[in-house]
Amino acid sequence: MTSSTSKHIVLNPIDTIAILPSGAKKGDDPLEIGASLANNVMAGHKIALKDHAEGDAIVKFGEIIGRATSAIVAGDHVHSHNCAFTDHGQDYQIGKDLETAKAAIPSMKPRSFMGYRRKNGEVGTRNMIALCATVNCSATVIQHASQELLASGVLDQYENVDGIVGLTHGTGCGMSAQKGYELLERVLWGYATHPNSGATIFVGLGCEMMQIARMKSLFDAKNQSTMETFHSLAIQEVGGTRQTIDAIKAKVLELLPEVNKAKREECSVSELKIALQCGGSDGFSGITANPALGKTTDMLAGLGATAILSETPEIYGAEQLLLRRAANKDIADKLISQVKWWENYVAINEGSLDNNPSPGNKAGGLTTILEKSLGATAKSGSTPLTAVYEYAEKVTEPGFVYMDTPGYDPVCATGQIAGGAHMVVFTTGRGSAFGSKPAPTIKVATNDMLFKQMPDDMDINCGDILSAGVSLEAKGAEILDLIIKVASGEKTKSELLGLGDNEFVPWQVGAVM
Repeated sequence: MTSSTSKHIVLNPIDTIAILPSGAKKGDDPLEIGASLANNVMAGHKIALKDHAEGDAIVKFGEIIGRATSAIVAGDHVHSHNCAFTDHGQDYQIGKDLETAKAAIPSMKPRSFMGYRRKNGEVGTRNMIALCATVNCSATVIQHASQELLASGVLDQYENVDGIVGLTHGTGCGMSAQKGYELLERVLWGYATHPNSGATIFVGLGCEMMQIARMKSLFDAKNQSTMETFHSLAIQEVGGTRQTIDAIKAKVLELLPEVNKAKREECSVSELKIALQCGGSDGFSGITANPALGKTTDMLAGLGATAILSETPEIYGAEQLLLRRAANKDIADKLISQVKWWENYVAINEGSLDNNPSPGNKAGGLTTILEKSLGATAKSGSTPLTAVYEYAEKVTEPGFVYMDTPGYDPVCATGQIAGGAHMVVFTTGRGSAFGSKPAPTIKVATNDMLFKQMPDDMDINCGDILSAGVSLEAKGAEILDLIIKVASGEKTKSELLGLGDNEFVPWQVGAVM
């Protein structure tokens, strides 16, 4: 932060607005310049540092977040009523900050966690049995089988099995055999072979587009040693709903002793892949939790681990910050092509990328997608962008990487986990009841009030960055410490609440036939 008082915060010397950390009341003068507020202003919202004429740029984080739609006087509240989205510059300076980004990789002493070493050499942080639906028609049998198994208490006999996850969805048939089909196939395969899945059973109907036989041919072709054998059931072949529920349960009982043989052992933190996520963002997200997580991202890079940023609609307007530290032109070109794809995708669906800030985001102080994106991108830290991936593509490069996904949290996290993320670190300012399986979610509050209001959901509080002067570096290290504990088996708040089954949402693109 460039400057701050108890009443306002200025993030960059060229900013034209300040943030009110505690809000202000009608008649207050938070800038102490003789300008009284006409109305109450909520915490996390912005006020003008200078006069703006209609059309003038409004600057936060040192970047344009919109333009004034009417004259704004210094001290006025700046929000949706007088600030609007504007086209952002796309004269990208690829690699301009690459050397600075390389220098930002911290020197870290090696660290370790207790994980499950798989036969193919990959490492898991959980040891779960995954029940994968190939089509919506098999969702009910999976849900019933999972519920009945959990209710029976049979898992109590297997101390090294972390649970059963029912991965059901609403597609798999009546779909175009192009992009949508490819995305679903990548997601299913990514979860089936995820190192947190000790065993996987595919369950289909039998006549759907997403055929189990094709999945088996992929298994044979790739010779995936993460799964000793390919496990599958089809409702039409087994004999109907009840018989399939019983068959799933019988197969799980058969697999449990073998899955239970896995034991945790010391593994290098360099093996970890961490998904970066934010949802229910507010005016504090880009000041506290997101930049703190950015420090964690830098530390992960220093340890040789991987951090995965996603949500292309929510980096829109801030993509230039990533492109300036792209490791090479091919990486930059891939990210640019993804941004262009989204511009076209939104246009043909008669939408706008500026529709992204939700009503909750705006109530929390965010005004335009440009402002939201600049704050969201802070999760990426300062190190080089080493790779760009398609949705649910397997992530292999260490360091800070990017994956193309929607901004919708369940769809985004599903792609990241399918790509190999061992866990999700999820920052939130308004609050979120989100979890994920088989890769757990750590939830990080941006402000003290949220941490106090939702204690059963929030794992870490970043509000003390403002209220107690905790440094971003110290908070980033705290997040890293919790990542290592969770990787070793400590349960997150969302795991204790049982969240995660319903947050498996593959990205559905293309015609529904």
